[in-house]
Amino acid sequence: MIASKIKQAIRDVADFPKPGIVFKDITPILKDSRLCAEITASLANQLNGLKIDVVAGIESRGFLFGMSLAQALNVPFVPIRKAGKLPHKTIQYAYALEYGNAVLELHEDSLLPGQRVLIHDDLLATGGTVVAASELIQKLNAVVAGYSFIISLDFLNGKERLMAYSPNHFALAAY
Repeated sequence: MIASKIKQAIRDVADFPKPGIVFKDITPILKDSRLCAEITASLANQLNGLKIDVVAGIESRGFLFGMSLAQALNVPFVPIRKAGKLPHKTIQYAYALEYGNAVLELHEDSLLPGQRVLIHDDLLATGGTVVAASELIQKLNAVVAGYSFIISLDFLNGKERLMAYSPNHFALAAY
């Protein structure tokens, strides 16, 4: 039932950010506070029993539910941002997207060695951005405990790319 609510709320935007890509716009979900609460609860329930010390949200849409999820799990939230957006000393990871290149950053003091980190983003496509986030977390000697997403475009095989970092620990609100 939550899957159908999410599917109804998502807006497809053709040819964004470049021709041939159908962008999955989650902003209509944000207008429905009950649905937002249901999504957070669904993700938190799926993660029940998994030891998580920190939730890391990927810029920018991963911040929206990542912070809510961190609050629901009673753990800290850490932002993973695009290059040049964090004010303190950072570590970086450069990677390729399906439509270009990008660099992610994380404050070098944001995680402690051994901390178990849940990575949250709104959407899993090819997995490139989430792999980059996983690499950043490992650079700080923390552990990728799992992943959570609102949407997964399974036909792009992103989940398979993530199995090397945290097999079998996925939470999906459902789309």
